[in-house]
Amino acid sequence: MAQYKAPLRDMRFVLTELFDYNDINQMPGCEDFTPDVVDAVLEEAAKVCEELLFPINRSGDEEGCHWDDGVVTTPKGFKEAYQTFAEGGWTGIACDPVYGGQGAPKTINALVEEMICSTNLSFGMYPGLSFGAYAALHSHASNELKDKYLPKMVDGTWAGTMCLTEPHCGTDLGIIKTKAEPREDGSYAISGTKIFISAGEHDLTENIIHLVLAKLPDAPKGTKGISLFLVPKFMVGDDGTLGHRNAVKCGSIEHKMGIKASATCVMNFDGAIGYLVGEPHQGMPAMFTMMNQERLSVGIQGLGLGEAAYQGAAAYARDRLQGRALTGPKSPDKPADSLLVHPDVRRMLLTARATNEGCRAMGIWVARALDTAKHHADPVKREEADEFVQLMTPIVKALFTDWGFDNTNLGVQVFGGHGYIREWGMEQYVRDARIAQIYEGTNGIQALDLVGRKMPAKAGRYLRRFFHPVQEYIEANVSKDGLGDFVQPLAKAFMRLQQATGELAQRGMKNPNEAGAAATEFLRLFGLVAVGFMWARMAEVALAKKDDDPDGFYKAKLITAKFYMERILPQSGALFSAMMAGSGTMMELDEDLF
Repeated sequence: MAQYKAPLRDMRFVLTELFDYNDINQMPGCEDFTPDVVDAVLEEAAKVCEELLFPINRSGDEEGCHWDDGVVTTPKGFKEAYQTFAEGGWTGIACDPVYGGQGAPKTINALVEEMICSTNLSFGMYPGLSFGAYAALHSHASNELKDKYLPKMVDGTWAGTMCLTEPHCGTDLGIIKTKAEPREDGSYAISGTKIFISAGEHDLTENIIHLVLAKLPDAPKGTKGISLFLVPKFMVGDDGTLGHRNAVKCGSIEHKMGIKASATCVMNFDGAIGYLVGEPHQGMPAMFTMMNQERLSVGIQGLGLGEAAYQGAAAYARDRLQGRALTGPKSPDKPADSLLVHPDVRRMLLTARATNEGCRAMGIWVARALDTAKHHADPVKREEADEFVQLMTPIVKALFTDWGFDNTNLGVQVFGGHGYIREWGMEQYVRDARIAQIYEGTNGIQALDLVGRKMPAKAGRYLRRFFHPVQEYIEANVSKDGLGDFVQPLAKAFMRLQQATGELAQRGMKNPNEAGAAATEFLRLFGLVAVGFMWARMAEVALAKKDDDPDGFYKAKLITAKFYMERILPQSGALFSAMMAGSGTMMELDEDLF
């Protein structure tokens, strides 16, 4: 059976040993989340996830959601779990206290999100999408709209969605057909069909607040003509009470590979009343407030599922007796040795462990920058942190979800045939993880964003936010006793990244296909180096504490760090070679030969 225990020891290591959490706690707006409070929050979040969400993960997958003439019902236990979740304040943990939230730093919320995703990703979609909608409204809506809608979204009484995709356009939002016709009272009549709308209809909340991309009659062509509108499922009176049903209805729900307990809806807007969010034709900036928030959260989804799969596989490998060690029996008193005597099983488990723990560290690195960009008193520090977040967002989304899917597959492989059987719980992780590489911008789109937008931004200034600290760390530590095994491999991979960056910039200016052809490999190379940087720093911390290590935590860190440097980071060489091959053969084949 699947099992999960929140990795609180490793979370605390990243939070307070790898980084200095006091930096975050001392920022304006973060003072209430002291280390003691954070510890209590993480403990309680672990309890909620392990005892409330995890038990309904498999049953929710097996039952799925139900649709009946526009009404969607979630699986058994979800409504009750959501009520308990909301009553505990978890829907508003990272929201503004002005609207009833707790104001937790992103650094803390990212760890809570990971636990939710590990235990029940389908459930996590509902409050996750609400938070994305909240973030867009908080940043772009008028005070009138915020005062009217945010308090009940924050406390979980109402939910939110993001309605972007249409049947004929996914990534290419510039060709959306949904229309917004002005009404005499200043509102708008929204008409059109949106598809793949997560949590578009359900029975968890009293109301659902849809954020909808649409075009005004005088809209310019393309993405510059997109506006954002708030469209409630039920109209809301001036006193906050619910009125009549708006002209928005769920036409159907999708029958999906995974996250089956999350309702993925076709939403039909038939002259539904909506309200402009922000300025006309400025929907894309508001949308990217949602999208960037969601892309980081989707990266955490990959990490969460990878962690759950690793834990299940490691427990199975310890208990499962199968075969004998190549060097002779390790348990001669038993009919066979455990799976852990076999090198290939260890390869799979250590690969999952090294990438999971590396992503956790990198995720908190980026989350700290998000908090700095939002809360730091120095505007220069805020700008520098925001540039770093902009650079790293596509890497987090793509790398974490690619590795998350890989690690769920490794989990199945460790189980062998039993991993393919539903009752063991591993195959659900594979199915659930697959979508994370697709939604909120496919990973190929993330790679194009990295090379096409982020790499040249501000004459390469975004890149300097990463390159400079890594270079400084290598120069300061490459010759230190004990660190050579970790810093020297990082230095080699970093050199490849620098060379690839320069080469890609030159080639891409001459032929855009060169940038496009190398984009995916470039993102992976960048991610490998970023996680390698985290592992070198984690090894440095572990080396300093290895003599006071009663539970072997730091020993395991050092071994896992070395595994990453020896067995995973060398992939940078193959990636570099593939990038240098150029786009020739990739673009040479005629379309009719595919």
